[in-house]
Amino acid sequence: MVAHSYTVAFEGTEAREVDVQCALSGGLPAFQVVGLPDKAVAESRERVRAALSGLGLSLPSRRIVINLAPADLPKAGSHFDLPIALSLLAAMEVIPADECARYVAMGELTLDARLNPVVGALPAAVAAASLEKGLICPAQSGPEAALVGELEILAPPCLLSLLNHFSGKAPLTPPEPARPEDAPPGRVDLAQVKGHEMARRALEVAAAGGHNLIMVGPPGAGKSMLAKCLPGLLPPLSAREALEVSMIASVAGDLRSGKVSRQRPFRDPAPGASHAALTGGGRGALPGEVSRAHNGVLFLDELPEFSSRVLESLRQPLETGEVTVARADAHVTYPARVQLVAAMNPCRCGWLSDAARACGRAPNCARDYQARISGPLLDRIDIRLDLPLVSIAEMAAAPTGEASAVVARRVARARARQVARYGPAGPRCNAEAGPQYLEDVSELPEPARALLQLAADKLNLTGRGVTRVMRVARTIADLAGEERIARGHLAEALSYRQSIGAR
Repeated sequence: MVAHSYTVAFEGTEAREVDVQCALSGGLPAFQVVGLPDKAVAESRERVRAALSGLGLSLPSRRIVINLAPADLPKAGSHFDLPIALSLLAAMEVIPADECARYVAMGELTLDARLNPVVGALPAAVAAASLEKGLICPAQSGPEAALVGELEILAPPCLLSLLNHFSGKAPLTPPEPARPEDAPPGRVDLAQVKGHEMARRALEVAAAGGHNLIMVGPPGAGKSMLAKCLPGLLPPLSAREALEVSMIASVAGDLRSGKVSRQRPFRDPAPGASHAALTGGGRGALPGEVSRAHNGVLFLDELPEFSSRVLESLRQPLETGEVTVARADAHVTYPARVQLVAAMNPCRCGWLSDAARACGRAPNCARDYQARISGPLLDRIDIRLDLPLVSIAEMAAAPTGEASAVVARRVARARARQVARYGPAGPRCNAEAGPQYLEDVSELPEPARALLQLAADKLNLTGRGVTRVMRVARTIADLAGEERIARGHLAEALSYRQSIGAR
């Protein structure tokens, strides 16, 4: 007789079903796990042996073979402990085999039969629902799994509690889904920004259309402060977007206590971040910063200080909205639709345009420093801003600007126009619109068309550059409540292409 339990193996945010088969046969006593397990899975036999011993159960003096099918799918992680223990207990006729097969199980066993939390409970719950099965997971992972409605979930704290549930002695109560997290403290409000009227406007346009943005200015000009204002202008995540973000956070182990958030992610890796840290990789090909920022903001401060290999790796996700992590033992694709916000000094010392602190190596210092940003990467950034330093006197005289909440309402209205235009199956914002969408909605009047042709010649715009200018102009028109792009909208969009070697 072969007993079955079921679990999942992760390929990115996708959970694939794994049939955990247990067979007891004659021969010398042995306990073997086959089916392409990694080190953690192979070691589960010792944890299972100790956990059963802690419950007063001893392994039968027979040959035990655990097969993880399909055999060609790599199996990684300690969450295989619980399904291996369940299939073994079913083979030993300690628990009903048909009852065990009704669930997808995951959990790490301790030596005293307690269940430790594991990553990936949310995608496992989604997979279980699609398979029309229930889910068994550790108690700490229960609130996360309960985010998937209409799913039977057992969340025992230990293996003994699960056995008592199957025997009917002490039925388990379903876990409650975790409450959404509040907005993170310390968020910067746009009203705190003094001066920089053009930068405030550009930030509003970037938020309304989801456009990539780069700011160039001396130290202390307010680049980081402006970048940290952007999350407060963006609309909250939709239900679909929140699920996508939570799935990535679950696989990465970032979903604390199963709490999801409707706030858009804001990730700001240090300039020394490695290629694997930014795009993903390492043991198990975990998602990197660009995937953890999916549906949110990726802020790269001191952009030229990142290695050229790291920066060039951003070209794929900025263009396609996903990133592929290729390793010898894994080939995984993660969603990575991010809004890139970058900041940099005009040269290494930062004082290129300051007469009082004149750069001693100009102009070579600026040329060499800015050359670290390749043309193809820069061509994928819609809005480019030169940010001058605001003096103390100017800050004191500057009136208080609009608060983030006021600007966010205009952004929300512009986003609503885009959703209505593109439909539920189309792009989510103008920055994602392809040329075919822009052709449909952006029939330019003659004055605007002539201005675009002149700008394309003067600024040496590529085809991608023209498309991105049109996207920004479409967003400016949406903020104004206009159906068609006018010459003024296009002129403002072109004014955002004149920084750091416009192409």
